[in-house]
Amino acid sequence: MIATNTDKFIIVGDRVLIKPKSPEQQTKSGLYLPPSVQEKEKIQSGYVVKTGPGYAVAPPADADEPWKEPTSSPKYIPLQAQVGDLAIYIHNFAHEIEFDDEKYMIVPQSAILMLIRETDLI
Repeated sequence: MIATNTDKFIIVGDRVLIKPKSPEQQTKSGLYLPPSVQEKEKIQSGYVVKTGPGYAVAPPADADEPWKEPTSSPKYIPLQAQVGDLAIYIHNFAHEIEFDDEKYMIVPQSAILMLIRETDLI
């Protein structure tokens, strides 16, 4: 297994680490866009690199079995996003970080509008 520079990252809760896609350099009509305009788009896209464990929920109460030892391990509702998905997200809710000269976005699951998942049909 090849180690990547993001192997050290531990994503917390319902957050997703996204590697932004390169923005389009020009419009459909042929106008070239400067980088400052491209980065201010409200809706952006990128590939999911890592995901958090999900939404934390309280463990169920075992009122009917009082002899059981209480469990203290956290329980999570998993996220819909998976590594490799193309995520369309709201840029205003994302937090940009830079690590090893690479730009990443930390986005809460609630700011992701759509996921595009490539599945093999074989």
